[in-house]
Amino acid sequence: MSTLPKLPPCGPLVAAALREDLGRGDLTTRLCVGAGARAQAVLLARVPGVAAGLPIFAAVFRRLDPRVRVRLLAPEGRAFRAGAVLARLQGPARALLTGERVALNFAQRLCGVATLTRRFVDAARRRSAGVSLLDTRKTTPLLRALEKYAVACGGGTNHRMRLDSAVLIKDNHLKAAGSVAAAVALARRGGLPVEVEVEDLAELDQALDAGADLVLLDNFSPALLRRAVARVRRFNAGARRRVLTEASGGVTLASVGACAASGVDSISVGALTHSAPALDLSMEFEVR
Repeated sequence: MSTLPKLPPCGPLVAAALREDLGRGDLTTRLCVGAGARAQAVLLARVPGVAAGLPIFAAVFRRLDPRVRVRLLAPEGRAFRAGAVLARLQGPARALLTGERVALNFAQRLCGVATLTRRFVDAARRRSAGVSLLDTRKTTPLLRALEKYAVACGGGTNHRMRLDSAVLIKDNHLKAAGSVAAAVALARRGGLPVEVEVEDLAELDQALDAGADLVLLDNFSPALLRRAVARVRRFNAGARRRVLTEASGGVTLASVGACAASGVDSISVGALTHSAPALDLSMEFEVR
């Protein structure tokens, strides 16, 4: 597994999530649990998965009460089995109860993204060891940095973080510019590599001739992907430069292997973030 990126700052997000959940306070806990009561608990995995965002799980409790102690037992990016204890907590019972839902929401979401990503990566690399699995900007508003971090924990590679991160000319850009050649010429002014989305072999040829550095092969069938990759390779050999290929569009766990087998350099999958189910985790109090 490659080195993981640094976990994005999460303090303001944790604070906002707690404000959203707390309102004027945790009524049930305040009424039922004494101010001096202490407790210990575990974070339990009910299904297999991949760890991501567990430091944020811990940060929720520390923000509520710095006396809470959280010991994380699953390193970020590490796979775990059903029944695994991912963290142990001890401290004021009120803080543990009040923070439980917010902390689990973060952990379940990010572990879910990492786990789905790992499944896609494994399925793709069974057919092509060198292919990269990319995420997209199809993320939950305001959670993009965390969700892309979770993708990296799962073995994926982050694509554009923001619109200012890279040049990617898509179909509506082409319509606005008038042609592939015009769009690429205009995009060159930015001084960055230019990627062009193409929908058929004719557009692929136009993008290659226009000087694209990368081509995004959108909604190509596996058979058409193979033809496109072969065409790009022939172009690269004649031009003495390498244009990279990216497959995208409706890629599923069932189809990602066939995409990878076409020989593309990378595959972008919106489902890594927009369709990842929350992983089944629970926080259980332990009886002393």
